[in-house]
Amino acid sequence: MAKVVAVCLSKERGVSKKPVSQGLLKENYGFEGDAHAGSSRQVSLLAIESINKMLSALESINPARMRDQGIQINPGDSAENLVTEGVDLLSLSLGTRICIGEEVILKVTQIGKAFHRPGFFLLPLEGVFASVIRGGVVKPGDGLRV
Repeated sequence: MAKVVAVCLSKERGVSKKPVSQGLLKENYGFEGDAHAGSSRQVSLLAIESINKMLSALESINPARMRDQGIQINPGDSAENLVTEGVDLLSLSLGTRICIGEEVILKVTQIGKAFHRPGFFLLPLEGVFASVIRGGVVKPGDGLRV
């Protein structure tokens, strides 16, 4: 079953988001208390499969360095709001609706984005952006369907 793995928020732009126990999505706005709410990219989604693929690639290049330096990619590190599991986000087309739990409905508005600052972030390459059609509370473990 597809689901939400993590909900991540940040009050400031340009920094990693931090996992929270739940978030409130407001219609045509985004997550209450998140710096990107109200923008053209109200909600950002990144698949845990993309995170794991990147970790595997890094591990295959230099496993000793990964272990020695404790390199990891945590939910929110790429400034994503939602980490999902079980949905191939990059296969979705614009306008696709994503239902979360019993009430939330998102609409895909953008696939990926241009890099805007130095460093490496998965969201521009593997992320999906959506607007909020119907709001509600979202928490880790909530079911997700397309």
